[in-house]
Amino acid sequence: MRKKISHSLKKLTALLAVFVLVGMSFTIPVAASDEPYDTYNYDDREDLTYTPSAYEPIKAIAGNGLKYNGVSIGNFVSPQDICYADDGNLYLADTGNNRIVVLNNDMTEVVNIIDGFDNNGVKDGFKSPYGVCISEKGQLYVADSQNHRIVVLEKDGTLVRIVQNPVSQSLDAGYVFVPLKVTVDYADRIYCIAQNMFEGIMVFETNGEFSGFFGTINVKITLWEKFWKRIATKEERSKQQLYIPTEFTGIDVDADGFIYATNIDSEGVQAVRRLNPRGEDVIKKGENGNVGGDLWVNGQTQYAGASQITDVVYRDKGIYTLLDRKRGRIFTYDHEGNLLYIFGGLGTQLGTFSTPVAIEVSGDKLVVLDAYRAELTVFNATEYGSLINEAIALRYDGDETLAVEKWREVLRLDENNELANTGIGKAYLTAGDNKSAMKYLKLGMDADYYSIAFRRYRNQVLADNLSYILTAAAVIIIAIVVLTRVKGRKRGKGGEKA
Repeated sequence: MRKKISHSLKKLTALLAVFVLVGMSFTIPVAASDEPYDTYNYDDREDLTYTPSAYEPIKAIAGNGLKYNGVSIGNFVSPQDICYADDGNLYLADTGNNRIVVLNNDMTEVVNIIDGFDNNGVKDGFKSPYGVCISEKGQLYVADSQNHRIVVLEKDGTLVRIVQNPVSQSLDAGYVFVPLKVTVDYADRIYCIAQNMFEGIMVFETNGEFSGFFGTINVKITLWEKFWKRIATKEERSKQQLYIPTEFTGIDVDADGFIYATNIDSEGVQAVRRLNPRGEDVIKKGENGNVGGDLWVNGQTQYAGASQITDVVYRDKGIYTLLDRKRGRIFTYDHEGNLLYIFGGLGTQLGTFSTPVAIEVSGDKLVVLDAYRAELTVFNATEYGSLINEAIALRYDGDETLAVEKWREVLRLDENNELANTGIGKAYLTAGDNKSAMKYLKLGMDADYYSIAFRRYRNQVLADNLSYILTAAAVIIIAIVVLTRVKGRKRGKGGEKA
């Protein structure tokens, strides 16, 4: 009896082992991360692939945990924007409290609170300051939204000038200026996103004079829509969607004066633009032809649909990062428009958000502002994220050899990283090692550069073997000539005998 039971238990154990192995073979892969969100990217077929975590949340900072002159500053109230200065201090638009809070780089101390300033001998202040920016000269620009102006201050709060009441024939009569976001280029030109201003980004010269619009996003209308607008009645036209340009949501500027501006793109294809000094979009869209956030946007839940990019921060070496308020994702791209990594999400845990509104960078540290929670979340780069950042920077500077070393380290952590394989392949291509380039470009699924490597390799093989090819051709030609003559002589002798 005991033998039968023992035999049955062995059979049962064996069956369970088989089921476990089969189940493991059909398990859906999960994110290789301990973070409270998925970390992933998309391959060349636009399929989602999980990756190691590029950034990890370190801490969250709320106003009630900070003191100024020994006194708690209290909670932030609906803060809307943040900006790092060159000295490392972080400026925060504490919108609901009508003040600008200045924190040190680690956000452990309050350096200053600017809640008012002297305006020609009169005490003046803010009313819902919505956006902040620090110029290269170190001056503070505040989008003082409900006072309908942009206030320019020195870092100590001394008034420099006020920009208000823009005047132009292109503005409607009775237009009310409500600035939301602001940035400044190296020439101190002001670029402002204003509420309900669909014509584009408003540009103000250094003297505060409004000079026009910049980077207007035109809405494409199909031939059918144009035809319908012609035949529709006035009532029917009034019910149609207004065909107006798209409003911008976030803005930043790089050292060369190129403006990075985000917008809500319902198609999820292009949610950011890189505008040159003439206002032309010169952004590159990478292998997938997409700089709009998530590529998978189907579904029926409230989180379905295209990403809603609300802010952008230009980092360095062509790298920029987008913030999505729809799903709380953070997307980072290189100067070619290749998606480097994705992290973040909605939720209540550290590293997730409720209403993310702004993002900033300091070195390898990213800071996200959540308006609803009224707190800052700090992310530090992991080894994986740092290696990708360093490899991209080296390639941007033209140092292919060192970039290859970084990409090999990336492959050690993520062997399926297409960008790393492509990076190594491009480096070999630049070095003239076309055969090795073909190998890595194939792994990176980069058809365009693989074709270039293949063409060069083919030409190289032909060039290296040209002497042999010509010699063989000459031998064949000589052999044909000799055989032809021999046959001719044989035919001639045969004719004489006849």
